[in-house]
Amino acid sequence: MTLDDLQRELSLKLVTKGTNLDRPVTGCYASDLLSWVMGHAEENQVWITIQSHPNIVAVAALLGLAGIIVAEGVEIDEDTIKKAEEENVPIFSSEKPIYEICGILYNTLSRSYKKC
Repeated sequence: MTLDDLQRELSLKLVTKGTNLDRPVTGCYASDLLSWVMGHAEENQVWITIQSHPNIVAVAALLGLAGIIVAEGVEIDEDTIKKAEEENVPIFSSEKPIYEICGILYNTLSRSYKKC
């Protein structure tokens, strides 16, 4: 599955411009504690969070995450969007709760990768 597939599957709104949506997604990780994400998320996973400050971009870039989904209708800071575009880290927005996003992704990704 690619980020483009993921966007369609979850009806996500892409908030960053000029980011690569052909990147593969191999799993997902949901957490709001940045240090925990840094210690447990894996490269090419998509990160689901309600955090929206610029530090989420730094963590995603450091780990080589495929992208970030900011859930539950949380408004994303303009500084975060700008930094994400500079770092080529796609950020998506969703009104759905984290639990629902995780469930959909688990079902979708487990069919392909057996890992989420």
